[in-house]
Amino acid sequence: MTTPIEISFGETDIELLAGTTGKLAVVATEDGKLDVSARRVNKLTKGAVLRLLESETWEKLGTGEHITLNFPTNMAAEAVAIIKLDRRPKPETARKAGAELAKFKGDAPLLISLGSTTRGDELAFGLALKSYAFTDHKTDDETVNAPAKILVNYPDEAAAAYNDKAALAEGVFMTRDLVTEPSNVLTTTEFAARVEGLADLGLEIEILEEDTLEELGMAALLGVGMGSESPSKVAIMNWKGGGDEKPLALVGKGVVFDTGGISLKPAAGMEDMTMDMGGAGVVTGVMKALALRKAKANVVGLIGLVENMPDGRAQRPGDVVTSMKGDTIEVINTDAEGRLVLCDVLWYAQERFEPVGIVDLATLTGAIIIGLGHDNAGVFSNDDAFANSFLKAAAGEGEGAWRMPLGASYDKLLKSPVADMKNIGGRAAGSITAAQFLQRFIKDDVPWIHLDIAGVAQVTGDTDMAPKGATGWGVLALDRMIRDGYEAAEAE
Repeated sequence: MTTPIEISFGETDIELLAGTTGKLAVVATEDGKLDVSARRVNKLTKGAVLRLLESETWEKLGTGEHITLNFPTNMAAEAVAIIKLDRRPKPETARKAGAELAKFKGDAPLLISLGSTTRGDELAFGLALKSYAFTDHKTDDETVNAPAKILVNYPDEAAAAYNDKAALAEGVFMTRDLVTEPSNVLTTTEFAARVEGLADLGLEIEILEEDTLEELGMAALLGVGMGSESPSKVAIMNWKGGGDEKPLALVGKGVVFDTGGISLKPAAGMEDMTMDMGGAGVVTGVMKALALRKAKANVVGLIGLVENMPDGRAQRPGDVVTSMKGDTIEVINTDAEGRLVLCDVLWYAQERFEPVGIVDLATLTGAIIIGLGHDNAGVFSNDDAFANSFLKAAAGEGEGAWRMPLGASYDKLLKSPVADMKNIGGRAAGSITAAQFLQRFIKDDVPWIHLDIAGVAQVTGDTDMAPKGATGWGVLALDRMIRDGYEAAEAE
């Protein structure tokens, strides 16, 4: 398990600066005004800071970025970063500054002296998120997770404000770890075991095994895993931090590896299908964060855990399965398996928990990547207010999301001559027909959002808050949506 770097807060003390080893960061405003710490560094370095601020490089520097002064004279630090930051920066700007400092920090300990500059908690959050590195399977890795300390005028307030963000960082890191793990490590059984470990945080955990799933009638989900030696499971995480109200439900697709089954994927790039459990990873990360910060809300997370493999027992194209709802599905393509997993878990979530709303997440279609690239997840919903609450939360956390259409006209693409529906609708509008398929398993009075995260769960380059690889997209947006719309002002 990857843990965020240790970040502590202390009171501003300029006497510490000269003797600080490792790396140091101080602040200057966009118009070149130095705070007390920057003035001390400027004095120690015989005016080097002011000379940097008078340079063309400083003028071209973006807000939240920094200039580095290497091996400064009269100082023990190996480098000093001068951050361009207003005294009261916007939260997103402070996070950006922290993320930039993560690259500056590297493996060295870091002291950041902000003085009267506010949003130290947000800067710390950006620093924590960007410092992620998955090294579990590197035998020669010598990375030192050196701590960072932030000096501010009111350290107790900053530390208190950072507490919830530290919980969120742990949730994001869990999601990233799950998405990054190879599938021979993160089997369905291992995934379920990691979920069970969250019981220590106060979550109520339940694992439904194959015999129970068969009794419940989840033939659509079970059909996906028929070719695998790993048993299919449904894991339930229940957080009861609110009052007596019905919970919000989060549902995640947890295909721990997707070969495509009998409809086998091309070999090139198949190794990336270790991330096909990204939706389940996000749900698990959100539930961990809610428990760690003791959220005053009732939220239940459900994830369908399967592996899609080719085998003599595997599901075939042309098979017809019966969902838990009772609808029959003609399986045209076994590589359109995520919706078969989700449809049964969505129905079960509504039947058992009667949620006030339901959000499902899945790395569902390549079509959404063609449409939106890697900057935005696709958002499908049957309820405008519900969708807008998520879009607002996602925008507030800097997680790209874009509303996509639904409509009855797409249903004709799912018509089957032998069953109630097909599991694919062809190439046209592929991500929309996938969402239309899922909507058939949502009751009329239940607000629902489907998030197709195929383009944002794992990326090939750095993002603002994450190194390349698993992003943890969705943990922050869903937590904020819950915080803004579902947390009770008072809870037992």
